[in-house]
Amino acid sequence: MTTLKDVATRKPVLATIRLLVPAGAARPAPPVGPALGFYRLNLMAFCKDFNARTQKYKAETPMQVTLTAYKDSTFEFVVKSPSVSWFLKKAAGIETASGRPGHNIVTSLSLRHVYEIAKLKQSDPFCKHVSLEALSKSIIGTAKSMGIEIVKDLD
Repeated sequence: MTTLKDVATRKPVLATIRLLVPAGAARPAPPVGPALGFYRLNLMAFCKDFNARTQKYKAETPMQVTLTAYKDSTFEFVVKSPSVSWFLKKAAGIETASGRPGHNIVTSLSLRHVYEIAKLKQSDPFCKHVSLEALSKSIIGTAKSMGIEIVKDLD
């Protein structure tokens, strides 16, 4: 629970910006530059900090960033792991999902793939309190909506 002291010392928020930036490739060019420049934020500080935080990921991995800009031109940001659909496409080796999910099955994945993706997503700050079983069920639902069949073991 927040105290009165916390509320009094909280900085006024100017904006919340959501970006999709490739890992290790943040540059002051679009899409990062115009989004942060509009609020007069330090582009180079964001790029250096983001690239340092995402250097452990493979290059060109799309990272979701939620940036909070404050009125005194400071900011803080949270880097989330890539989306489940991106992980499923990489695991299945496909470029696009099915145009008619439920009718056309593009490929199949095993439960082992689902479990590995769930373990990766559990490291996300917003998913750390969710059980692996619940994350796996959510991933299976996403796979079905993409036309990917989940089987017990691949033949």
